[in-house]
Amino acid sequence: MIKYEFPPSWVYYDIPSVFAALVEARASVLSLTGVPYQRSWVEEIQAIQLKREVAGTSRIEGADFTERELEVALQETPDESLTRSQRQAHAAVKTYQWITQLPDDRPIDAHLIKQVHRMIVTGADDDHCSPGELRQRDQNVIFGMPRHRGVEGGTECEHAFDQLMKAVQGPYQEHDLLIQALALHYHFAAMHPFLDGNGRTARAVEALMLQRAGLRDALFIAMSNYYYDEKNAYLAALAEVRQKNHDLTPFLIFGLKGMAVQCKRLSKEIHTNVSKALFRNVMYDLFTRLESKKKRVIAERQIEILKLLLREDSVTFEQLVQAVIHRYRPLQNPGKALTRDLVQLLHLNAISVRQDDKETRWIDLRLEWPTEITETDFFERVKSFPKAKTSSLLP
Repeated sequence: MIKYEFPPSWVYYDIPSVFAALVEARASVLSLTGVPYQRSWVEEIQAIQLKREVAGTSRIEGADFTERELEVALQETPDESLTRSQRQAHAAVKTYQWITQLPDDRPIDAHLIKQVHRMIVTGADDDHCSPGELRQRDQNVIFGMPRHRGVEGGTECEHAFDQLMKAVQGPYQEHDLLIQALALHYHFAAMHPFLDGNGRTARAVEALMLQRAGLRDALFIAMSNYYYDEKNAYLAALAEVRQKNHDLTPFLIFGLKGMAVQCKRLSKEIHTNVSKALFRNVMYDLFTRLESKKKRVIAERQIEILKLLLREDSVTFEQLVQAVIHRYRPLQNPGKALTRDLVQLLHLNAISVRQDDKETRWIDLRLEWPTEITETDFFERVKSFPKAKTSSLLP
């Protein structure tokens, strides 16, 4: 068992080794904050990110719940019969929502961290852990693999926690905010000042510090989701720092890489929303300008297909039929009409068809279409639509 030892420095790391990872993380944050997005996307994206964060921070601790059970736990007023894992998730989401409302000048001090811990464990783990209270004498904890022992409960725990808080207000200020966030995360997890909820508290405080580094609102990144996806590497990086006398280098490199990965992932999601907005605008602009009444009626059905794909990105042929068949039932030959509409969308290059290993046919939206099609090209293609017949590309 590895016993806790006070670090010779609360923020020591090999700067040359960390430099490249820090530059990449900072560049990713800057790139993300420069991406244009509509306010209408913000709530949806943030809800997804928050769900990922809560699921990640809970599952790292061994929480076991299905996606449906998680949804129930995240409700504003959940059922009282929740499992402990669900109660932990519910407490976590309340904590993260509270964090987003904190002013940037609220100091990260002992009072704040104890309040975060109080919110994290209340209603979930307060049957065995006093919310917001440091471990007392003879209250010791063992955690991790290999097994680690947190700082000795009582006076030693209080002293270590106090010294860490002084470091956050002092030497930490000389370093990049991303470094500060990861350093506090590590040292808090290493000392384990509370009986339970230490990991969840450390990751919540890290999220708060990342917000102050420019990652907030829709730009909030779910680092706990990354930590869960890379759980073995996450725990190994924490353990390696302990074994190297609190040299933060391994965990900083790991964490900064995660920030870059999560920023790029979120940036891709925002770019997808931008592409869909452009697709939707071009779709309505071109299809609604068709001259004949017959073409406009057909275009209305094709727009329904494209709207479905804008929501789902990809659907199987069977799923598409189920979703839009109500628009075709009044027609004399519904199957032929649907096939014709799909063939015409293929001719416009607005969609594509692929077959997977199980020989299932998938209909995909081509988000690059608006950047390829011109007004002249669109109307020329409409004039040269193939005759209504079954395409070899479709079932």
